[in-house]
Amino acid sequence: MIEFKQRSVLPGFGLTMGLTLVYLSLLVLIPFSGLILKVSGMSWTDYWATITSPSVLASFRLTFGASFIAALINAFFGFIVAWTLVRYHFPFRRVADAMVDLPFAMPTAVSGIALLTLYQKIGDVIGYRIIFTRVGLLIALTFIGLPFVVRTLQPAIEDVERELEEVAASLGANRWKTFWRVIFPAVSPALITGFAMAFARALGEYGSVIFIAGSKAGQRIVSLEIVEKLNENSPEGDMRAVAIAVTMLGASFLLLLCINLVQTWMNRRYADE
Repeated sequence: MIEFKQRSVLPGFGLTMGLTLVYLSLLVLIPFSGLILKVSGMSWTDYWATITSPSVLASFRLTFGASFIAALINAFFGFIVAWTLVRYHFPFRRVADAMVDLPFAMPTAVSGIALLTLYQKIGDVIGYRIIFTRVGLLIALTFIGLPFVVRTLQPAIEDVERELEEVAASLGANRWKTFWRVIFPAVSPALITGFAMAFARALGEYGSVIFIAGSKAGQRIVSLEIVEKLNENSPEGDMRAVAIAVTMLGASFLLLLCINLVQTWMNRRYADE
């Protein structure tokens, strides 16, 4: 019997893979390769001196630390928000669901101005300075990262069968044990994905941060440190900015790769169970 090859709706592997590589090369690989090529003209001594200077090291610690904490906060509260929007029906639920996307829809400059106006007044009322501090930075990074966690978790929570929760309850499991044994394993891959996306978004945030974060030496995030080097209007300043950018790129890639490997491991573990 002659078997005919099943016709696919989309083009075959060769064409789609070629288009994928071309698209990724134009948007990702070529620009990043340009950065690496530019920094290769810098001596190792100058490169090391740039990325290990006190202000740059402080900016790396602040950026990665604040981004990680903001992503953790979003992972915790984002799960609560997603669970509430999926599992409960209440008045104005659609409005609350739409509000989650506000950080997506608002230009980052508008977000920064809104946060600046709000928390400046709050700081005056409570007698504690929020803006231009690390607290203000953390608030800004948390604000822009929340939608990534919520929108990633919502489909995963919807796919959790309530019958499994009822079975666990009928077998004597309390709510806490049902959550850890039934719900959390099912949504943990999506939770890690949302965490990684919020973390990556916070690492690259600039527009909203410049309005509310500190700008003094030792209190700047990496983006502001790069801008400071570019504002020197000198070839040396440009090279130092590129060196910082390449280092940030490499460190971010390694961290996100590790997170993706953990996510893959958890997916396989959940599938085996």
